[in-house]
Amino acid sequence: MLEEYSRVYAKIDLDAVHSNVENMYNAMPRGTNILAVVKTDGYGFGAVPISRMLMKEPYVWGFATATAEEAFELREAGVSKPILVLGYTFPYAYDRMLKENIRPAVFRYDMLKQLSERVKKRRNLGGNEVFHVHIAVDCGMSRIGVRPDADGMNFFKTALETEGIEVEGIFTHFARADEADLTNAHDSHKIFSRFVNDLEAETGYHIPLKHCSNSASIIDMPEAHMDMVRCGVTMYGMWPSDEVSRDKIKISPVMSIYSHISFIKDISEGTPVSYGGTFVADKRMRVATIPVGYGDGYPRSLSGGRGYVLIHGEKARILGRVCMDQFMVDVSHIPNAMEGDEVILIGEAEGEFGDDFVEKITVEELGDLSGRFNYEFTCNLNHRVPRLYERDGRILKDSEI
Repeated sequence: MLEEYSRVYAKIDLDAVHSNVENMYNAMPRGTNILAVVKTDGYGFGAVPISRMLMKEPYVWGFATATAEEAFELREAGVSKPILVLGYTFPYAYDRMLKENIRPAVFRYDMLKQLSERVKKRRNLGGNEVFHVHIAVDCGMSRIGVRPDADGMNFFKTALETEGIEVEGIFTHFARADEADLTNAHDSHKIFSRFVNDLEAETGYHIPLKHCSNSASIIDMPEAHMDMVRCGVTMYGMWPSDEVSRDKIKISPVMSIYSHISFIKDISEGTPVSYGGTFVADKRMRVATIPVGYGDGYPRSLSGGRGYVLIHGEKARILGRVCMDQFMVDVSHIPNAMEGDEVILIGEAEGEFGDDFVEKITVEELGDLSGRFNYEFTCNLNHRVPRLYERDGRILKDSEI
């Protein structure tokens, strides 16, 4: 089955995804729901397979996307639980969102009016749908959201009074919850909580779902869990930052990436390698070509020996520049390397020195080496890298995903 993926493939461990989500849920007080964030095709891991698996869990309230198109893709794949679009959605999407019961985030008065008009239009045609909305609040991110002030209060009241609008939730997003010093995040949480309390006290309306915790604050700010948390990067086995606690919740890696050597050649001293001749051999060398490049999302910034791969459990450094579709590595010290041998771009392998010696390349390390952060790297892996999904130790067929 894997032969057709010899050039490159990413293996996604669905058991690890499930375990990561369950570990976070078990660390929260009962009654707190999880909103699984699957935007950007599940951070590059695959929104549809992961959503289909997690849809069966009662503690997963629903899913969050960044765009309406991402939400439509989930509906087309049979994902029936609630979907919240975290960003602004443009009017062209409103009719379909209403029909498919997709929740918009709201923070503009004109949006409330436009959403209401779509509901009225549907009602004139015999429909009875409403828009379940979540109000976004800006508590320090300066991105989207109403301010937690008098105008924010007025917006909330307007939403409550707008025909066809049902305020199901309210949320904010922490700008600095992944830092060791959580002063800013705690301040944002206090501002948000105070604002929500004022809204409910002033109007007498109980907001069913209040949420502010992202992955970092799920781990380090249990007091901010509220009714629901938004589980993102940790679900995929990656840490929000180096400053987040790693001893409170167990997180297991989810992605590993493999390729195979396409060509091996011996070069003599003075031979340049790759574009620009930025690397020139200072001795006789053995060089292997790997058929992967920045056209797949593998970072060009790993050029010049900054990055490496694993071959036979040994590190093989990149020589010269990473090309669009290929790059070269030094295998002079790996005499048993042959054309067709497996290459590990992310993952681990036993070395040549026994079972206790394991070399590995993590997403975090590759991100650091390439000047990116971990999930920027996974988001940038494009469709040229097939995702294969593993469950219970075997690769799933398409019909099982």
